[in-house]
Formats: sequence, structure tokens, C-alpha cells
Amino acid sequence: MQHLSAVVDKLRGCRVLVVGDLMLDEYVRGEVTRISPEAPVPVLEVRELRSNDIRLGGAANAAANIQALGGRASLVGVVGTDDSAETVRKHLEQHGIARLLVADASRPTSRKTRLVAQQQQIVRIDYEKRTPVSGNVATQLKREIEASIPDVHAVVLSDYAKGVITADIARHAIECARKAGLPVIVDPKQRDFSVYRGATVITPNLHELEAAAGAERFEVEAAVAALLPGLDGAALLVTRSADGMTLFRASTAPFHVRALAKEVFDVTGAGDTVVAALALALGASIPFEQAVELASAAAAVSVSKRGTSTVSPAELAAALVHG
Repeated sequence: MQHLSAVVDKLRGCRVLVVGDLMLDEYVRGEVTRISPEAPVPVLEVRELRSNDIRLGGAANAAANIQALGGRASLVGVVGTDDSAETVRKHLEQHGIARLLVADASRPTSRKTRLVAQQQQIVRIDYEKRTPVSGNVATQLKREIEASIPDVHAVVLSDYAKGVITADIARHAIECARKAGLPVIVDPKQRDFSVYRGATVITPNLHELEAAAGAERFEVEAAVAALLPGLDGAALLVTRSADGMTLFRASTAPFHVRALAKEVFDVTGAGDTVVAALALALGASIPFEQAVELASAAAAVSVSKRGTSTVSPAELAAALVHG
């Protein structure tokens, strides 16, 4: 992939709109040396809580990856009216991400708190409400999407099944993008992929593909063959962990890229990195196959780090040279 290292510079300045479920990822780290006398559970002794233990997650992490790779991200999403919402805004500002957030007093800002002992996650606590957005909140989201489309080169739908990417919001975003001639990249969580009809590419992992196929016996190629006809031209980029990723398009031979990761420490947020690199590449008019290779290399860097993370242009270029 060394021939692609020069392509990384083409990602700089590409503007991407990210629409989806944003959240905060919090890591509380400590040591476990004893069991609680109150119940048979480990006691986590927290040594310190550093500021970098709170990071942008979900759609916000996809936007952060776009910024880190040299692009310009705008984020449309929903927050609550709580302290976590202010933390989100502060972190987005630090990353230089344009904030187009709709406040919903009826739900908390999504936050995942992971308790980690000796580099091993022992429990996760989720603060969230997954009810689909509706009414005035949905209307405001659609207005923000419409207003942002003329200023970007690509659109990402980051669906974490927290309520922002409803069928109505997805359809609206995809229709607006298609009218403007923009690529749409979808990180899916819904079982019914027809919700994302008309997107440019949908990026399920094996579990998400199996859930969408709904077959008694799961086989990747058969699942893809069953799903593609109902997607109105959308391609499927299936991420296959250690087996790499494969791009499937109607009437075109599959395009496979092997996994590049030498060591895997943490897969948290790797899907956000994939869609970020893919959106930047497609937004910069880089050919589809090369875009997939770039995304694969970016994912290899992401999983080599601990926790939710971003990838820099220098790291991506180095991964391409040594891939």
C-alpha cells in the first residue's frame, strides 16, 4: 500500500457532515487487589482520574477522526441539558469540530463509563435514553442537515441505535446528499438496512451483517447477495476483524483488503475511524478501492491504541508504507 501514502494529503481540507448518536466515553482506571466484603465483586481502587480519560465517542468520535486526519468535520446530533452536554461542547471545541447540536431536555447526553483494572475492562455503565427522536427535535435535526449540505463534500450517518438515526432522519439526509451529488457513508446499527437505501456505502461488521440478513445459516456472500438488491445502489463494505474488509457492489467482483494490524489492543471506536477515512477519501474523489485501502490502514492504527482514539495523517501514511 506504499503507493497510497501520497494520497493522504488529498484528505486535507475535505469537509464532512456527521449526523448521528454522539456520546462521551469515560475511562475510570485503577487496580483490583481484593474482593468486597459486601458482595462477591472486585473493588476497584482508583489512583487518579486524568482529564484525557473522558473522550468523544460515537458520532463525535467519527467527527474527531475526520479532524485528526486533516479534514473539517461538522456534527449534527442531540444532547441533553446536563453537565455532560457541556463537556461534549468543550471537547468538540477543543477538536475544532463545528457543533450543530439540538438540546433535548427529555434525555440525558449519552455517556459510557468504563471501569478498567490492569488494562482489563471489568464493567461498563451506560447513561442514555434510546427512544427515537421525534417532534420538534427531529424537525430541528433535519433543518441542520439541510443547512449544512451545501458546505460539505461527504456525509456520514453514524448510527449507534440511540435514537437519532430514525428512518425519517436517514431518508432525509440521504435524499439531501444525493440531490447535492455527495457520497453518503453509513455506520449501521439497525437490522433493517433498507432504512439506509440510496446511501453510497454501508459498513457493517459481521455481527451487524448477520442480524440484517436474518438467515438461519450465516454466510457472508449469501447475506450480501440477499441484501444488495434492496439498497438502491448502496455498496456494502463488510469489516471482518482479523480477516480484513470486503467491498461488495452490484454487478462488480468483490474487492478484499487484508487486515494490516500487527497488534490489537482495543477495537473501541475502530468503526468510527473506518467511516471517517472512507468519507474523507470519497469526498476527495479518491477511487472506491483506494478509499477502502485507506480505511483499512486507518483501522489498523486505531486498534493498536487503547480506548477510543483518533488517527493522524502521519500515522496513516506510516501504516500505508509498512502495510
